[in-house]
Amino acid sequence: MRIVRDHQYVLETDRGASAAIGNFDGVHLGHQHVIDLARHDSAPLGVLTFEPHPREFFAPGAPPFRLMGAEARAHQLEKLGVEVLYELPFNRTLSELSAEQFARNVLVEGLGLTHVVVGADFCFGKNRLGTADGLRAMGREMGFDVTIATLLSGDVGAVSSTAIRQALTDGKPKVAANMLGHWHRIEGPVIHGEKRGRELGYPTANMSLDRLHVPKPGVYAVLVDVLEGPQAGRYHGVSNLGIRPMFERDTPNLETHLFDFKGDLYGRHVSVGLVDYLRGEAKFDSLPALITQMDADSARARSILAAL
Repeated sequence: MRIVRDHQYVLETDRGASAAIGNFDGVHLGHQHVIDLARHDSAPLGVLTFEPHPREFFAPGAPPFRLMGAEARAHQLEKLGVEVLYELPFNRTLSELSAEQFARNVLVEGLGLTHVVVGADFCFGKNRLGTADGLRAMGREMGFDVTIATLLSGDVGAVSSTAIRQALTDGKPKVAANMLGHWHRIEGPVIHGEKRGRELGYPTANMSLDRLHVPKPGVYAVLVDVLEGPQAGRYHGVSNLGIRPMFERDTPNLETHLFDFKGDLYGRHVSVGLVDYLRGEAKFDSLPALITQMDADSARARSILAAL
């Protein structure tokens, strides 16, 4: 998958795509439906999205809400067969474009898109004055086709990033997965921690949750993809997500123990999929009591993951 980050400097081979447009936070089933409608035999499959998320740009001090970072989103889009990802910087200049300027300057003159797909609730341009129907009219005038995708509903109602965040907040990763079409994943480099897990017989890969929506704190059965290095591959594991009250940490992070794994993962990029919520965080009276609980958590996680 090729990534284009400037609509003013685009190789001719990256122009002319049929592209889905949106933020695609989580790349959930609704997003996948929009992307599927952009598949066309005569044009490369593209996705047009923005970084940072416009909501982050306009409200930088708001609590973190994103389901995935840009790198994780790109990996998920590549799995769907996207050939060209237009990941445009969302800045003051872009935000000041009117709907018509965005269509003409970015979609037509910049990217040369032949077909675009948007959701029925799509809004664009300065002050979000552009609508999906308005884009269709502009397409007729400027020479590109527009498909408007209907909103997708699932067993639990409308599929949306908001509903997925709520499911994760409630400690229901399976409900979230039913809307995502894949396990909710936290992806990034393994960072150095306090190395207490190693002393307890449970070495962990530590990951930051910075700028991400934080699911319900607790212990999870997880699927881990090591994305690079000699140990690249998929592993089963158990994760603690939160502050570990036993050790009084202030900032939540994700600590994952990979079953039957030997090696050094520091600096490697990994992707941790939350499969099942086992229990909430707890403070134990002693380290032996903590280890006993970790043994029980690991046994339960192994059983859950073996049944997948």
